[in-house]
Amino acid sequence: MIKLRLKRFGKKREASFRLVACNSTSRRDGRPLQELGFYNPRTKETRLDTEAIRERLGQGAQPTDVVRTLLERGGLIEKTTRSAETVGKAKQAAERETAAKKAAKEAAEAKAAADAAPSEGDAASPEG
Repeated sequence: MIKLRLKRFGKKREASFRLVACNSTSRRDGRPLQELGFYNPRTKETRLDTEAIRERLGQGAQPTDVVRTLLERGGLIEKTTRSAETVGKAKQAAERETAAKKAAKEAAEAKAAADAAPSEGDAASPEG
């Protein structure tokens, strides 16, 4: 399977990346089938060979997640919500909901305890 991925180059701690088409089993910095663009994360500079990328996508090449976001920003592919994102967002919403319920329950218990404490004190004061 052909993958569209980033190939690292540049100095230490000053990485730049080339957008390449390569076999999915090849190494990250191995010899690519074709170079399709350039991305510099420090300056956010991006250069894409749009015709070659469209051709590779038409042949069934699969972009990695980072490359997909670069292509979405460049307007080459439509922005899609991936299943992992929807599952993650659903989990986060469920966690927020349970946390809110737990906080409400604790607040209700605290309020009940606070309401019960003064009435006990009032009852104790006439006797003493």
